[in-house]
Amino acid sequence: MASLLSFSPLKSAKACAAATTESLDQKFGRKGMKFSESGTVELSVRNGSSVKLEIANGHITSYKPKVYWKDDGYEEVLHTLPPSSSSSSRGGIALVVDDLSSPPNPKATAAAAEWTVIDADSDSIDALQVELGCVRGCLDIRYVVSLYPLSMAAAVIVKNTGRKPVDLATAILSHLKVKKRGGSGVQGLKGCSYCTHPPLSSPFQILSPSEATKTEDPGFFSFGWEPENKPGVWSVQDAPITVLRHKLSRVYAAPPQQRSDPFHTTAPSKYETIDQGRELFFRVIRMGFEEIYLSSPGSFADTYGNGYFICTGPASMLVPVTVNPGEEWRGAQVIEHDNL
Repeated sequence: MASLLSFSPLKSAKACAAATTESLDQKFGRKGMKFSESGTVELSVRNGSSVKLEIANGHITSYKPKVYWKDDGYEEVLHTLPPSSSSSSRGGIALVVDDLSSPPNPKATAAAAEWTVIDADSDSIDALQVELGCVRGCLDIRYVVSLYPLSMAAAVIVKNTGRKPVDLATAILSHLKVKKRGGSGVQGLKGCSYCTHPPLSSPFQILSPSEATKTEDPGFFSFGWEPENKPGVWSVQDAPITVLRHKLSRVYAAPPQQRSDPFHTTAPSKYETIDQGRELFFRVIRMGFEEIYLSSPGSFADTYGNGYFICTGPASMLVPVTVNPGEEWRGAQVIEHDNL
């Protein structure tokens, strides 16, 4: 099976853009991997943990691991809004890859949204992996989604097939379900620098970049509330736990002007999300990316369906990733847990 840590793309196979469920099953089917007529693939390992992925747009809509020892001890981790007449499903885990070297082209962006299955792999029934691929201009992009009994991973590999360097703004943004607004938080970011910053725009966003940085009225949750810094103003996280009951939108990273220094403090490679209502903790691991994005909707959550959520994940937003001709860049996010 392809190594998760090295982000090795699976052995390439010629994919058909209009592949049917039957042809996908014949070419890539295996135990624990189910393709559906609706254009999704579901991965399921032996302990019952599962992941659902929409193939055409590369959107992960469900991650339901086994977190309790009881027979039905599965909990949905992702906060996903169902599709509407004007939009596809939103939330979940969204991969964002923006080519900053090319002028915005709405037609090209829409055409580039079509992903196809490149290959699949498994290790008995304790590990499953599916690889999607698409081409956006001079960018050959592979997206590898992996599932294990106690974790899942999303890895992206971007190769520049053009003749000029490209600058990328990229992120893997996970919308995580939380039972209670007052019981949501993140630990592991103490000592890290951060600034207020909007997320990258995505078709799967719940809060738009402008909504994410809009000031809220804390209302009944005013105890302990402090207004967020203005964009561009840097602070250092001094508390061991970042409480997410109020609205915020931040990037945790070394300030760009410090990154050329021989010694500087970088964002941690891993941190934990806290859901006190369900007594669940999930560890988020960053690979290849230089920054961490973190946001919470505060009172805005009431506008977007039932339940509270946070949005977080590895990112390279403040300083773009430069990929030279013929070279590739790799990044990944792992979500794992010790709840059992």
